[in-house]
Amino acid sequence: MKKRDITGAVLLLLVLLTVHRPHLNAQCSLENTAFVNGEEIQYDLYFNYGILNARAGKGSLSVTDANYRGQNAYKLVMLLNTSGLADNLYTVQDTLTSYVDKELRPLLFTKEALEGKDYTVERQSYSYERDEINIRTIRHRNGEEKFDEVVVTDQCTYDYLSVLAYVRNLDFKGMKPGDKKYIRFISGKRPVNMYVNYLGVSNMKANDGNTYEVINISMTILDDAFTNQKEAIKASLTNNVNRVPVVIITYLKFGTVKAVLNTVSGLKK
Repeated sequence: MKKRDITGAVLLLLVLLTVHRPHLNAQCSLENTAFVNGEEIQYDLYFNYGILNARAGKGSLSVTDANYRGQNAYKLVMLLNTSGLADNLYTVQDTLTSYVDKELRPLLFTKEALEGKDYTVERQSYSYERDEINIRTIRHRNGEEKFDEVVVTDQCTYDYLSVLAYVRNLDFKGMKPGDKKYIRFISGKRPVNMYVNYLGVSNMKANDGNTYEVINISMTILDDAFTNQKEAIKASLTNNVNRVPVVIITYLKFGTVKAVLNTVSGLKK
């Protein structure tokens, strides 16, 4: 090959690498068509542990517009509060908060959780460079620092709440039972693989007295925190533009928590 041909090939390679290579920021962006500022969903909680299967308390999921370090964002808040017999057996008083930008990329996640006798505080903050995401993740349990580390990844990665916003905006058209979509998920101080499995469409009655046509999905989370990793979470989303979670079932080591929609307001349509 002549010298000028080699030079031309090198220049072409540099152009491909610097101009045509998509930014990670762009790859992680997703248009939000499902929810708007002011959405609020109230849930009844049910707890299953061994032979116990009882109403367990209340939960909620809300969306508000917010400003995160000068950036327009959504603030997602999930509350889980047990009561009655379930609270006596295993207390759950959790507040999960996630800030995502208007393109649904996670910015900050916090969790304050009283579960059983343990009080845990977690924080994950996200910063985006051209080809990587830096996630500082911190956990304290019962006042003791468990870790404070930085996770660096070149894959789009989501926390407990931002992944729900992501799933509500996935395009399920053309999918068949057994089809799945891959997501990167951070659990504690490490990213883990997650798959959203499409289970088909059915009708489901919620605690507001309405029957909804829903898209049924399960989530495979390859993390030891879940006893049934293949179906760590199951959810049923309304088969319309809002994709409201009607039922969410989480399989944990201490049992199963089921959230069933009671009321919903502030929908996009």
